[in-house]
Amino acid sequence: MKRALFLALIAGVLAAGVCFAQTKKASGNSKPSARQELSPAPVAGPSATAVPAHPNPYNVYGAQYPRIEEDNRVTFHFTAPNAQKVQVALVTSGQGSLSPLPYDMIKGADGVWTYTSVPQSPGYHNYWMLVDGAIVLDPATKAFMGYSHMCNGFEIPEPGVDWYDVKDVPHGHLEAANYFAKSINAWRHIFVYTPPGYDDKANLKSRYPVVYLQHGSGEDETVWFEMGRTNLILDNLLAAGKVKPMIVVSETSIIAGAGGRGAGPGAGAGGGAAAGTRGASGPAGAPGAGRGGGFGGGPGGGAYGQLMTNELIPWVDSHFRTLADKDHRAMGGLSMGGGITASVTMVNLDKFSYIGLFSGGSAAGFGGGGRGRGGAAPSGTPSSAPAPLAAPATLDLKTVYSGAMADPAEFNRKVKVLFMSYGTEAPLENPEGLKRHQEQLTAAGITNSYIYLSPGTTHEWQTWRRSFYTFAQLLFK
Repeated sequence: MKRALFLALIAGVLAAGVCFAQTKKASGNSKPSARQELSPAPVAGPSATAVPAHPNPYNVYGAQYPRIEEDNRVTFHFTAPNAQKVQVALVTSGQGSLSPLPYDMIKGADGVWTYTSVPQSPGYHNYWMLVDGAIVLDPATKAFMGYSHMCNGFEIPEPGVDWYDVKDVPHGHLEAANYFAKSINAWRHIFVYTPPGYDDKANLKSRYPVVYLQHGSGEDETVWFEMGRTNLILDNLLAAGKVKPMIVVSETSIIAGAGGRGAGPGAGAGGGAAAGTRGASGPAGAPGAGRGGGFGGGPGGGAYGQLMTNELIPWVDSHFRTLADKDHRAMGGLSMGGGITASVTMVNLDKFSYIGLFSGGSAAGFGGGGRGRGGAAPSGTPSSAPAPLAAPATLDLKTVYSGAMADPAEFNRKVKVLFMSYGTEAPLENPEGLKRHQEQLTAAGITNSYIYLSPGTTHEWQTWRRSFYTFAQLLFK
């Protein structure tokens, strides 16, 4: 996990980001797009001024706790005068596990229990209370979906970084929508971001490219906007002239009647296995895990891939002013959502030209990435942190990524950007495996891959915010 000192030491080296992409020319008559330089997300520099102590920004009106201390520790208060034991469950920096652990709180004479954590890494974090063994939400803080149940959240500021904050710039519109999927006889719920000016009279004939984003295990269609702040990131990038206006669509990959799971071999949305148990096909301690969609998810990209291409995309194209062709359509996902993204896109290259795999979905090996963020056991029991998997010793283009790369020149022609990212912090992320994997792709004639390593972060929202910021600037150029 990232620590403030570590971040300060490496930020100067890695803040500019590293693009390990090669420029080897593809064979055949394909004409891949000209390579672009990565524009990585700014990170805190070593001289950044610490943010003074303040209430958690997700607190309800007037609530002072949780409180974010100046050194990034978090102080929690919880009133339970009749409880025998109260704990706060969270994934804390340096823990080396994806599952939250329980930390004992101390009871005061007034019935208020308190606990102050170790310094936490910048970005969004989930937590919840355990009162005599039962999961209880903190009433002082807003609740969000994570770990297959509702969680509270807190935000640690990254000093000097504001590209995902609300600014005085034109803002896009975020709406919740429902559509009926005939193939499964069910209503589906989605979130759609339209860029600033979309509804202006002067723009009513304008059409826009679309990005489809997938959440991680144990999460849902809300998280890319609630935790990921995707709408604010795009508002700020647009105001700076760094991206083209685009529509963003987020949907859950959970399909009722499909075992609660979406596409991907063994990967599932929603997780739900207890910590320390074996997931769908992942190792112990990897709830709801699978090896991601980089290895194929069945015909059409699996159950969710078929739903997306046959139902969701046509509905979006008919209800929003989209540019309804592959050159103006992208898909990306985090962790398990990266696996789903690979499963869907690699067998539907007639529908997608831009692919983003954040901490999962690539054949680089997954470390903690790709395992998803499945539900911890109610007790907060720790899960093991398996060693990272290595990139395949050899790359079989006929089988990897559902065989989409069997003809490298054809893949280069169809896919304008294959973007893959990890945080730099092993074992929960696999940055070295990703670098080796891109070397293999380049040697095999795949020239359109980009990789981004988020400095000092692990399997967490700051990695995925930075990944999307970087990915978005490669789109639709």
